[in-house]
Amino acid sequence: MLAYRWASPHEKSFEPGRGALAYADAMNYAIFGDKGSGAFCVEAALAEAGASYEFHSISLAKNEQRKPHFLALNPSGKVPALRLPEGEVVCESAAILLTIADRVPDAPLLPRSGTARAQAYRWLAFMASEIYPMVEVSDYPARFVPQGAEAEALRGRAKDRIRERLLIVERSVALPWFLASGFSILDIYAAMFTRWRGSIGAEWLAEGHIPRLDAISDALRKRPAIAPVWARHFGDRG
Repeated sequence: MLAYRWASPHEKSFEPGRGALAYADAMNYAIFGDKGSGAFCVEAALAEAGASYEFHSISLAKNEQRKPHFLALNPSGKVPALRLPEGEVVCESAAILLTIADRVPDAPLLPRSGTARAQAYRWLAFMASEIYPMVEVSDYPARFVPQGAEAEALRGRAKDRIRERLLIVERSVALPWFLASGFSILDIYAAMFTRWRGSIGAEWLAEGHIPRLDAISDALRKRPAIAPVWARHFGDRG
């Protein structure tokens, strides 16, 4: 028996049953994730592309990403996951963003060709491999070392690493968007990382170390298609 709870026009939560694929609307994309998580970038990209989708809530606070019904979608137990209208599931945020961009080529999600597209691939891969893994270490250090002083020391080192990598990204921003060619999924991805204050350190972010990335975040949350998505995930975190 499947349980639905409509929380917004785009959001459903579910409980274990016959599996997520059994009840996701076959006409829509289906996002599986939590508010404020990596699911933001997926929802923002779909919204910008004008695609029809549903948002199925997977509570990280309740550890629902480790429940059988989600592990059937992504055995690694990590959000986000995206079910395509054909039924196939794509995981890993960078892969999902590239998939959306490929499937909706008329949306302004990637430069069409040339060096700008190559740079988009470069920086998407950089953030996915150099920043995203450190977020898990910063948020959950006890997954890697014993709880206590050792875990807190690891958390601090992970935050330092995230900051170092964000500064590398900061120096590469063209403005008004990440790429000189204009808006792309890089802006969505980079802005998402800057909102994770617990992972990075709210005090460090408030000190103004990444003004270019902050400018991208401010512009992104004002885009008509993305503004309501931003509000759902980050509230007033401008």
